[in-house]
This record gives sequence, C-alpha cells and structure tokens, in this order.
Amino acid sequence: MTHDRHSYAEPALVRTTHLELDLELDFSEKVLAGSATHTLAWTGAGDRLVLDTRDLSVLAVEGATADGWAPLEYSLGVPDPELGSALQIRTARHERVRVSYRTAPTATGLQWLEPSMTAGGVMPFMFSQSQAIHARSWVPVQDTPGVRFSYAAHVTAPPELMVLMSADNGTTSRRTGSYDVVMPEPIPSYLLAIAAGDLVFEPIGDRTGVWAEPEMARRAATEFADTEEMMRVTEALFGPYRWGRYDLLVLPPSFPYGGMENPRMTFATPTVVIGDKSLVSVVAHELAHSWSGNLVTQDSWDDIWLNEGFTSYVENRIVEAVYGTEFALMETAIKQHSTVVKLDPLTPAELAVELPGLNHRSEYHGTTAMGPLKGSWFLSWLEERFSREVFDPFLRGYFDRFAFRSINSGDFVAHLEEHLLSQHPDVVTGAELAAWLDEPGIPAFARRAVSERFQVVDRARDTWLASGDLPAGAAEWTTQEWLRFLDAAPDVLGATQLQQLDRAFGLTGTANGEIARRWYQIVAASSYEVAYADLASFLTRVGRMKLVLPVYRALAGTDRAFAAEVFAKARPGYHPITTAAVQKILGQ
Repeated sequence: MTHDRHSYAEPALVRTTHLELDLELDFSEKVLAGSATHTLAWTGAGDRLVLDTRDLSVLAVEGATADGWAPLEYSLGVPDPELGSALQIRTARHERVRVSYRTAPTATGLQWLEPSMTAGGVMPFMFSQSQAIHARSWVPVQDTPGVRFSYAAHVTAPPELMVLMSADNGTTSRRTGSYDVVMPEPIPSYLLAIAAGDLVFEPIGDRTGVWAEPEMARRAATEFADTEEMMRVTEALFGPYRWGRYDLLVLPPSFPYGGMENPRMTFATPTVVIGDKSLVSVVAHELAHSWSGNLVTQDSWDDIWLNEGFTSYVENRIVEAVYGTEFALMETAIKQHSTVVKLDPLTPAELAVELPGLNHRSEYHGTTAMGPLKGSWFLSWLEERFSREVFDPFLRGYFDRFAFRSINSGDFVAHLEEHLLSQHPDVVTGAELAAWLDEPGIPAFARRAVSERFQVVDRARDTWLASGDLPAGAAEWTTQEWLRFLDAAPDVLGATQLQQLDRAFGLTGTANGEIARRWYQIVAASSYEVAYADLASFLTRVGRMKLVLPVYRALAGTDRAFAAEVFAKARPGYHPITTAAVQKILGQ
C-alpha cells in the first residue's frame, strides 16, 4: 500500500533523506544522463525500494558496500500513462542506492529550446517543471510531497551555458561547464529544478536578485524591485525566511506557468514583466510559497489546498502590505469573480467534483483554481472572525510547528482546534466550519471582496453596453480595472462593439498578457476575424497555460479548424504540459 495514490513509492518502509545527482546535459540529443544516489532511512520491515520513473532508461542499479558498489536486482513495471513505471529494487536494506539512467527527449518535466526560441537567439535553453508529478521524468525518485530530502548536484554542460538549480547557486555568473550546488534543507521532489542557458545575474537586494537572459535581466530586476520589501513584510507577519537567498529566474515565454516556487530560485514567466509592476502579485505568490508549500507542505496532491490556498492568502497579505488595501481587494475580487461565475451553472453533483469541501480529495494536477481559492477564502474568513491580532500569531505558530514537514488536512484541522478554536470558543460554529471543510461550493455566508474602483468600472461597462458611450477615463485604468471590465463583459460582443473598444484603447496587440488573454477570448468567442492575426501571434509567442488555454477553448467553440492551424504553428514552442492541455481542448 502506497503513501500517496499518485506515487508508487512506499515511504512507510523506506525514505530518501538525501539525494546526490551527477548529471550531464546533452543538448544535441535533448537528454540528461547520469546517476541519482539515494541515502535511505529504513523504518519498516522488508528490503524493497520503489522509485517513481516515467520514460527513463535505467542503465544500472547498485548498492553501496564496504568494498564499493555492488549491482542490485531491479525491474521496471508496466507504464501507466500518468504515473509512469515503478522501479522496484531488491536491496539488502542498503544505506545508499545509486541508479544510473538516461532521460527521454520527450520527458514531460523538461523542455529543450532551440536558440530561436530564446530572447538572445544564439544559445539553446533548457528548464524543468517538476510539479506535480513530473520529477520522475528526469530523476528516479520517490515522487510524492510526503517525502522530503536534501540534495547535492554536480552538473556538466556546454561551457557557454550557465546552469542553475533549486539550491544554493551563489550569485556569480562565471561559466565553467561544471557546476556544483547544494540544497541543505529537506524538500519534496516536485521542488527539484534545473535550468541552463545564457543567464546573467542582476541584484535586487541583499538576499534577492534576478537571473535572466542578458536582454531581460535589467528590465526584470526593475519590475521585481520590491521583492526584498515583500520578504521583510512576510517575515514580520509569519516568521523568518528560512531558505537563505530568494532569487528569481526569468524563463523564456514557453514556460507553462506564471511562476514555480522552486526554493531559493523561483522560476518565473516573462509575461509579468511589462514595465508597471501591475502583475507582480505572481512574485508575491511564489515568495509566499517559501512559508506555505515549501516550508509546510501537503503530504499528497489530495491536499493541494494546504499549499495553494494558504499561499494565495499569504500572497494577498503581502500585496496589501506593499501596494495597499485597494490593490489587494481588486486582486481578490478578480479571483473570486472568476470562480463564482463558473460555479453558477453547476449542478450539485458537478459542484461536489469541481469545488469539494477542503477535507475532500482534490485533483493532483491542480489545473483548477477553485480549490486553492476556497482555501484562501476560508483563511480570510477565519481572519475576519477572529481578528488579525489573534489569527496572525496562530498562522505564524502553524508555520513554526510544521516547518520542514509534510502534513495533511487532518493535521491542520487538529492544529486549528487546539490552537485557535478551543482558545476562542463560540467565535465560529461547527456548522460553519463544516461548510468550508466538508461541503461543496463556497458557503453562502462567505463575504465577497468589494472594490470601490471596480464598482465604478462596472457602472461604466453597463453604460457602454446600454448606450455605446465609451467609459470615461478608461485610458487611465490600471491593469486590474481592465481585467474587471473584460471579465464581467458578455462572452460574445458585436463587431461594432469590438471595433469601438479596439480603436479607442488599442487592445489588439497589447503587451499585457492578462489583458490580452481576456480580449482574445472575447475575440475568439465573437468570431472577430479582424483581430485573428494578432490572436494567432499571441498564441504562438506565449506558452503560459493560464493565458493561452482560455483562448483555445473559445476558438474551439467557433473555429476549430483555425485553432488547430494556430496550434500546429505554435506547438514547437510549447512545453509538453501545455501541448497536452491544448490537445485535450482540441480533441487531438
């Protein structure tokens, strides 16, 4: 019986406590080759070590002896499309086991970019994305968040490229072709990360900086200039930052996410670098993971709200402290609006699947934003009921108590009962808690965020729809106000309305990815072919799933042939995760 239904590993019997990687990057073959050496802690009866793999070629398995290394018997199980293959190793309860292996060019956790797909256009680029269960495609490992280990790595690469990992990389960009890094704190496998490319370092503060291609580094450092301040306010709220440095690596546009919270080295999309800091809540979110997710971790993907829900809550507190209450309210209202609107047409059965109680299983891949939003909404509700003076110390104590541990929802609920509810009885009822923890949907008593600026935007949009009078002052709106305007607009608009908006505000071709996604979604749903060339350019240029998938969904409902044509051109630049998601939308 496994600890995690998304992993073949058996941590009740044996756990990896330290991992040593010795890897060589081969850009011509698009593979990693080398070895992974596991230091093991045996706790149960038995002598079998089971590791997760996906499409790995296992070349040898050895156990450490007093005289060196001895070969071990092993077998690879029948591959499952999602889970991969179990690597079963027969041991003599060895303290160290080494697996020599080679990745496949199609590894789902790696993307190999040709020089033409980078900002510089001269050198290739490679990066990993291990969450949720893609680490097994580039390292044979116990691929479950319930197992934490420290690691060290030696990586060789073409000498013109810089190699970075989710570890202590230092700040020098001197390139040698041979790199050694150390991650002394224990992390789960989904936080293993590696990248290689034409990368330089640009400092932000004493503990913060940006790694990026030379063409992007200075712009990104300017955009993320508030990162050190974000760290200070989070420490004041929820305790010390325990990972040494916090640096950001800005990846090419094919990166499938807004950010990935790899410890010490957040991987970030370039789509948030637009020059006005309006999208830096992505940085606040990934930094927040240094407490919620990286420090205190869900022990399986069934409890993803413990990572993402807590992080969304902490993110909002960071945004409020650095950028003000109204900015934080607008960010929260945008997220709540998209969730509540999606929930409105669902049946009770669908609701139970899409947004179950927080104590129920979630989808491990985390493609829905609703579970994390419910988690953050729940924490905001607790804060409102108990007051920040009471709730903030409670949450800080939670991070202290479970630091560098993996827990489940039951552990949190027990901590909640012991350290908050029992000490402040009669503040919340059992029925109210059950509505959050056990029942589907958002409780009816949950208050939605209300932004005064959004109320102005809503009135302006309603007036425009009724009379055709363009919103006064819209040219000066912030990104968030435009997102609200487009989010709450009808899914389909007339050609005259679209032309009017576009001529007045230049939405087609905007460099703001969040505005572009919403605009092109309406363009596609409305079959506004005037903007199709720019829509296609956007989908080809950007690989972030949050931005491209909604546009593909809208196109699939109006012009599937055009959607397939665009995808065929864009696909070479997409990450395997993005490719699979678009194929699902288009029925390919």
